[in-house]
Amino acid sequence: MFSYQRRRMREEQARREGRLPPGQSLTEKFPVLHYGPVPHYPDLSQWDLRVFGLVKEEKRLSWEEFNRLPRVRIVADIHCVTRWSKLDTVWEGVRFRDFIRYAGVEPLPEARFVMIHAEYGYTTNLPLDVLMDDDVLLATHYDGKPLTPEHGYPLRLVVPKRYFWKSAKWVRGIEFMAEDKPGFWEQAGYHNEGDPWKEQRYWED
Repeated sequence: MFSYQRRRMREEQARREGRLPPGQSLTEKFPVLHYGPVPHYPDLSQWDLRVFGLVKEEKRLSWEEFNRLPRVRIVADIHCVTRWSKLDTVWEGVRFRDFIRYAGVEPLPEARFVMIHAEYGYTTNLPLDVLMDDDVLLATHYDGKPLTPEHGYPLRLVVPKRYFWKSAKWVRGIEFMAEDKPGFWEQAGYHNEGDPWKEQRYWED
């Protein structure tokens, strides 16, 4: 059986099982999509992750400090706004809620939203309660191997319940906010929520 026939059979099965959101097609590849160049990190001793905004105390974690935090493995389906979906992707890293707990981050009571800051000024916004879900990860590994540079090495966010532009690559900062504000693609016309099951692709949707 040809590969495209196998893919179509898997796609139809995924639709029957309710795993494929409206307007999506199944892929067995992992397309590379991002804005701007791919950063490279020859020396992770110079890397850090900044936590700031509405927190009791701002923090900067080194790569070594981040990797001391408790790690988990998740299996999740992911969905891109460009209409591809990939099933049963395997990620390893630190749950966002565990990061909050074990890194000693204390959001202030009025903090209800988060802006994720990545390299080259990229940002994306999410409600704090979405980030606290079981399957939201600050990921360092994909499919049992460290992330490749094109897929976000050394650290990316993974938010399976939102279109994949919300899963920012090359994360460097986490800002807690009282009010929501749009990130990079949201300012360019992408939907603020990005729920694939509601087809929240663009503001006019």
